[in-house]
Amino acid sequence: MEELKVFCPATIANVSCGFDVLGLALDSVGDEMIVRKTSEKGVFITKIKGQQLPMETNKNVSGVAGLALLEKSDYQGGFEIEIDKKIKPGSGIGSSAASSAGAVWAMNQLLGKPFSNLELVQFAMQGEKLASDVAHADNVAPAIYGGFTLVRSYQPLDIISIPTPEELFATVIHPQIEIKTSDSRKILKTTITLEKGIRQWGNVGGLVAGLFQNDYSLIGRSLQDYIVEPIRSILIPGFDAIKINTREAGALGCGISGSGPSIFTLSKGEHTALQVADAMKETYKAIGVDFDIHVSKINVEGVKRMTDDR
Repeated sequence: MEELKVFCPATIANVSCGFDVLGLALDSVGDEMIVRKTSEKGVFITKIKGQQLPMETNKNVSGVAGLALLEKSDYQGGFEIEIDKKIKPGSGIGSSAASSAGAVWAMNQLLGKPFSNLELVQFAMQGEKLASDVAHADNVAPAIYGGFTLVRSYQPLDIISIPTPEELFATVIHPQIEIKTSDSRKILKTTITLEKGIRQWGNVGGLVAGLFQNDYSLIGRSLQDYIVEPIRSILIPGFDAIKINTREAGALGCGISGSGPSIFTLSKGEHTALQVADAMKETYKAIGVDFDIHVSKINVEGVKRMTDDR
């Protein structure tokens, strides 16, 4: 292959209780990207649709991630990248991660897959570092691995794939405001009480156990964040109302997607997920906030090659 077109999924990071370590990939929303080989050494951004983003390689997350891969590769040529940017930057559903993960995944395919998924995450993390000043993996890991992922350790990097229950659906609402990840991290406290830590660790373990056991009730009970959500939620209009109304509509749980402003819920079954979407819509209509909304199965493949029908 000399050229590849890929779907680069949006992602939900943190998943309430798992700050910087848990994430999941979505299937109904993502970027599209064309990556092709070139004889000239380097990574070149040749076209961007949908959003105004830097064309310069060292200022674009896909370019920086691609350069990290190229540096470790024996390949003497380079790559051109075209991006159809459908995830809005600052939306809280992994815009920078989709571009970073999509670029390195496609390059790896074109080179015959010399790198493992773990190595691809390490390359894509360099794009995240450009975007948010922190090389976090909770978005790029599910984008590359698919499904739910746990970053067990950063030093050294250790990523665990977690099974996805068949009937699990996500509903995400994006109020039309922008919150930069770098800014939202600055307001977080650097210490927590032991009591909050114990409650949070219990929820992380409960969520992982619920996913392994297909226990939807346990998943719902574990979607509680005692550390980050109380601070970041004040930046998101209508957050408390959304949380109450979506639970009444049948959601298993609700939380902030990534650094916000998007809010996510998990539900058992598509019918309930659609009911939850209606509750979200009515809540924001009542307070006069414009929004985008997505209902999606969990994407268990991650970045994937696009066919003619998608």
